[in-house]
Amino acid sequence: MSGTGKPLRLGDLAEKLGVSTATVSLALRDSPLIAKTTKARVKAYAEEVGYIYNRSAASLRTSQSNMIGVAVHDILNPYFAEVFRGLEETLALHNKTILICNHRDIVERQKHFTDTLLQHRVDGLILCASVGTTDKDINSIVRQGVPVTLVCRDVAGADAPCVRGDDFLGSYRITKHLIEQGHTQIAMVGGRRGSSAGRDRNRGWRSALEDAGINADEQLDIPELMTQDDGRSIAKQIVQTDPRPTAVVCFNDLVALGVMSAVRRLGVEPGPGLAIVGYDDTEGTENRTPALTTVDNGAGTIGVNAAELMLSQMNGEKLSNELTLIEPKLRIRESAPPPGERLVSVDGLCANPE
Repeated sequence: MSGTGKPLRLGDLAEKLGVSTATVSLALRDSPLIAKTTKARVKAYAEEVGYIYNRSAASLRTSQSNMIGVAVHDILNPYFAEVFRGLEETLALHNKTILICNHRDIVERQKHFTDTLLQHRVDGLILCASVGTTDKDINSIVRQGVPVTLVCRDVAGADAPCVRGDDFLGSYRITKHLIEQGHTQIAMVGGRRGSSAGRDRNRGWRSALEDAGINADEQLDIPELMTQDDGRSIAKQIVQTDPRPTAVVCFNDLVALGVMSAVRRLGVEPGPGLAIVGYDDTEGTENRTPALTTVDNGAGTIGVNAAELMLSQMNGEKLSNELTLIEPKLRIRESAPPPGERLVSVDGLCANPE
């Protein structure tokens, strides 16, 4: 506030510092056009008097807000924390700030978020699209001249680039690993099949079984589960199925950890009693008991690539519906041994006990 009780303006700072209003504005935006010493002096004085830069007003002048909207379906999933880190670190290098929305796979909630951000002139949108999102939903934003990048889930027909893990390949490889361990009764638990990730991970599981001569339709296959609570809720059905699965492919690590804790309470030891694998390789899964076998889906790489795709579009490059797939990597640990066997960790590797 100024001495008169009115909000401080750029002109007030400029008059006090003996520079132009444009110089103050550019300095507060970290423009390379302003000398470092001048920027430091302007910023120091602005902080001293408590001036807060009016980004909305600036965006009207420059057509840029330096804000990127990011929408995902579950901000509590640690996988997205790793995606956010890649996004934020890359965008911060270009003075961009991310605003995060948790749409919870509700299309209307996603639309409200995107509409609100567009009204506030965000520079772009990075979306892990809600189930039910159509190409028309995405393309209507693109036609307004707003860059859109899709992450983790693609939307068929959307005129926007997408970067995600190769969910089919990762699921195929982890299921094949279980088959090579000697499992033939392998359940699939979780995944919203209305999303590309849910469909592709289910297809990978099915394809690996069929390539091994195992009828996927005779296996337990439970869709839609996404959280640890979901995993816990389904444990009893898994152990009571006849014939009972000896292994479970879970859609993500959260479901896997929920299944792991719940079957133990039911008297089944995770690993020797029921092989359990997850997906995403989220932080801490290697420290569980047993350590979780899972798939590294490249969350950080996805975040970095998505940020770079966004910046390319903001610089005028036309990327259309370019799809970037990140190759998955298996993380073989203790939770998925051969039937009835126990694996132990030796210097980060898994081995059968002597």
